[in-house]
Amino acid sequence: MVQAALHASSGLAEWRERAGSVPPVLGEALDTCALLPMNQAECVDVLELLAMLGCDTQTQAAALWFEVSRIDPALWALREPHLPQELQRLVGGQVAAERVWALHAQHGADHGAEGLRRLLLAIIRDLRVVFILLARQLARMRAASGLPDDERQPLARLTRDIHAPLANRLGIWQLKWELEDLSFRYLQPDTYKRIARLLDERRVDREDFIRESLTTLQGSLEAAGIRAELAGRPKHIYSIWKKMQRKALEFSDLYDIRAIRVLVDSIADCYGALGVVHALWPHLPGEFDDYIARPKGNDYRSLHTAVIGPRGKTLEVQIRTHEMHRINELGVAAHWRYKEGGTGDSEFEAKIAWMRRLLEPRPESEGDLAAELHTELLEDRVYVLTPKGEVVDLPRGATVLDFAYHVHTEVGHRCRGAKVNGRIVPLTFQPTSGDRIEVLTAKVAEPSRDWLSTHHGYLHTSRAKEKVRTWFRRIAHDANLAAGRTIFEKEIKRLALPAADISKLPAHFHLKTHDELLVALALGEVAPGQISRALQEAAAPPMPPVPSTASQARQALRDQSALSIEGIGNLLTTLARCCQPLPGDPVRGFVTRGRGVSVHRADCPSLARLARRDPDRVIDVEWGKAASQAYEVDIELRGYDRKGLQKDVTSLISNMGTHIIASSSRVFAQTGEVEMRFTLRVRDFEQLSGLLGRLVALPNVVDARRVSGA
Repeated sequence: MVQAALHASSGLAEWRERAGSVPPVLGEALDTCALLPMNQAECVDVLELLAMLGCDTQTQAAALWFEVSRIDPALWALREPHLPQELQRLVGGQVAAERVWALHAQHGADHGAEGLRRLLLAIIRDLRVVFILLARQLARMRAASGLPDDERQPLARLTRDIHAPLANRLGIWQLKWELEDLSFRYLQPDTYKRIARLLDERRVDREDFIRESLTTLQGSLEAAGIRAELAGRPKHIYSIWKKMQRKALEFSDLYDIRAIRVLVDSIADCYGALGVVHALWPHLPGEFDDYIARPKGNDYRSLHTAVIGPRGKTLEVQIRTHEMHRINELGVAAHWRYKEGGTGDSEFEAKIAWMRRLLEPRPESEGDLAAELHTELLEDRVYVLTPKGEVVDLPRGATVLDFAYHVHTEVGHRCRGAKVNGRIVPLTFQPTSGDRIEVLTAKVAEPSRDWLSTHHGYLHTSRAKEKVRTWFRRIAHDANLAAGRTIFEKEIKRLALPAADISKLPAHFHLKTHDELLVALALGEVAPGQISRALQEAAAPPMPPVPSTASQARQALRDQSALSIEGIGNLLTTLARCCQPLPGDPVRGFVTRGRGVSVHRADCPSLARLARRDPDRVIDVEWGKAASQAYEVDIELRGYDRKGLQKDVTSLISNMGTHIIASSSRVFAQTGEVEMRFTLRVRDFEQLSGLLGRLVALPNVVDARRVSGA
């Protein structure tokens, strides 16, 4: 257990004097805190704990600046802009953590402490913030005996539910044990005192017994030529109680109240030491575990045995190498999954393992470690809150409509809107970690077919999409057929596509009839953009025969002045897979037999081999204007004017990866209607279809379509 850090002093001035010269970044924080009415003894404790964890001075300064922000917000607002961004980020992480503490105070562990721990790790982007939170919480718990019970109890519950498990997962055992014991002491004082009394009654005898056992075993190991490091292993009160509960044992039945740990140099020495132990003392049947030959699922490795030691008393002996001990204590052998239970989550465990590795001793400089700590903890999930404070995790990119279906299928079916942090947002809004979402529902379940369209962006998760499809499958076949026909005709009209032969469309999508295609369109199994692209390809003129000689190919290229790789003079062209040329790369072509012109990067080794073999087939190729300008199209948007409408429209167009070449708009004052026209540069009809679908989903937009003849 970590000893109290206050020593003979309780003030920041005395601590600074003991520390000697401090860097300016920490000195400024100390000078500011000295002017404020704060618990300086607690601040000193936090600084000592952070130093024990090996944290840098930036981290210590950030812990002090947070206290400034909490005690004197006006002073903090004045000083914050002048501090380094790194310090501001560390303080901001502590401020964000306060939201988790508030949620826990409001709901406690009834709504899932695991979710709150995940939320905390999601909103904190710098691991050093976790060190500060743990150090501050331990300092508060050490001083909690002087608090009234109505303040001490919530503090202890927060420690038990959040801080102690985090310290455990990070492998900071010293803090973990003390946090657990202190929270247990305040939450279950009678049980704590009973176990402490049982330990105290035997403490002197137990210490004498451990010393005698260590001396005896050390001599036997030396006689066997085994070099070993021995130590008595303390058992903390909370861990004793947990083991009694888990195995339904009485205190007198615990074998590991008296325990020693043996650290040796090699695996062979582990088994050699085990033989010495068993030769020295008789072992208890059924109390031997070989976690070296059969490691635990979390890669924990050690030999455990229980023996009848001196004076006929039971004794637990753990034997492992120094490397095993280092990994078990600080490495990827995560005790927390075994101790706390819960289902496996490989991605989350990998993230925790990465954080634990930062605690291992390393030869690099402090600067290198700080640089690694600055790396953001990448997370492919977002952790959002229900109105009741429950934590829900969703894949990144999920919308508020995905959230509604995650809560309950019926909630999703009846969803008509949502509020995020009290502000009404569209159903396509993608929340971030920490957002509180309230779903606005109608009395009648009525999902929209637009929700199934990928281009509209309403749903991101396949689970939610399948729930919507299941809803529409319950509707009669004729209704789905009619809905699909409406979507089909709307897409043709919206994109102003020319008349084309639709008889081949079903086969294009591996369907038998046009009616099956319309039903698949209604159920979202085929996207409108896919229909538009297939029709565009069907309407394109057929490719002419490929020239038989290189000279004819060269002439075709010269006859076209604004050609692109995607269609040079109506010749069949392919981009070579060996070098994958991109617009802007120097390129050359090679006339193949029956496959048109294969286009390579000019420095492609494969092209060089082909040129040596058939130099007459190599031709000069340039990227045409079409490759850089893509496809220009005019669209028209109609709706009802509102504040910010044009900004929303232009932002959406930009976010979809299209470019605005020209725009105009007019408002009809009498009716409040607005008409906007844009000339855009798009990649293809599928991208245009997706853009038009997103535009129609904007509030106050009635229609968006391609202008005929564009």
